[in-house]
Amino acid sequence: MANDLREVDAVCADVIRYFESKGARVIVLSEYGIRAVSRPIHINRVLRQRGLIAVRDELGHEMLDPGASAAFAVADHQVAQIYVNDRTRLSEVRGIVEGIVGVDAVLGDAEKRDAHIAHERAGELIAVAEPDAWFTYYFWDDDSRAPDFARTVEIHRKPGYDPVELFLDPSIRVPPLSVGWKLAKRKAGFRSLLDVIPLDATLVKGSHGRQTGWDEDGPVFISRAKELVPSTQVTSIDVHALMLAHLRAD
Repeated sequence: MANDLREVDAVCADVIRYFESKGARVIVLSEYGIRAVSRPIHINRVLRQRGLIAVRDELGHEMLDPGASAAFAVADHQVAQIYVNDRTRLSEVRGIVEGIVGVDAVLGDAEKRDAHIAHERAGELIAVAEPDAWFTYYFWDDDSRAPDFARTVEIHRKPGYDPVELFLDPSIRVPPLSVGWKLAKRKAGFRSLLDVIPLDATLVKGSHGRQTGWDEDGPVFISRAKELVPSTQVTSIDVHALMLAHLRAD
C-alpha cells in the first residue's frame, strides 16, 4: 500500500509541475476521505420488515416498487436518503430508523437546513451511519430472490450505491475463466449476465460520507497560495468561494 501511494504521489507531482509550468494556479482538492468500516446496515430490509416497503415479483426475482412503498431508502455509503411517500407516517419512519443499530443520526427538515443539505430532491429524512458503519441498498431477505442486476455492475438500476461491485465473487473458483466464458457468450449474441459480483456486504472495509471530527479521515484542500486559504478548517461550502478567489487573484 505504501508503494502504491508513493506511485500516486509521483504521478500527481508530474501533473502539478506541468500545469504550474503553464502558469496555472493549482488546487489539490479531494472529494472525501475514506475511513475503516466493519458494519453494513441493511436499512431497506428493516423498512420492509416494518411493512413500509413494497416489492413485486418478476420471474422469481424481487424488485423494489418505490411508488407503492410508504417509505424507502436510497443508500450512499454512510448516508441514506429516506423518501417517505406517506407523509402521515413520517414520525413512525423516523422512529424506526433512529432505532436501527449503527445509525448515528436522522435529519429532518430543520437538521437538513442546519447542515446545508436541504435540497429539494433530498429525502424527507436523511440517515447518517456511525463512524464504523455504512448503508447497503439491499431490500430482499433471501439472496435467491435478489434481482438479477444485484450480482452485476449496474449503477443505474440499483436504488443506491453498491461498493460491493468492487469485488469478484470469492465463490467463483477461476474468475478469468468464468468472466471470459460469459463475455464470449455475449459476443456470440447470447443473453448472458456478467453476474460475478458477490452479495456479501461484509467484504467492504472502507467508506465515507459522514462528517468527521478527525482531520486524518477528512478530505483535503491544498494550495501554494497560502494567503488565499484560511488557516482554520475549510468546510465543503467554502470550496466554491476559495476556487473563485484563486481564479481572480493577481
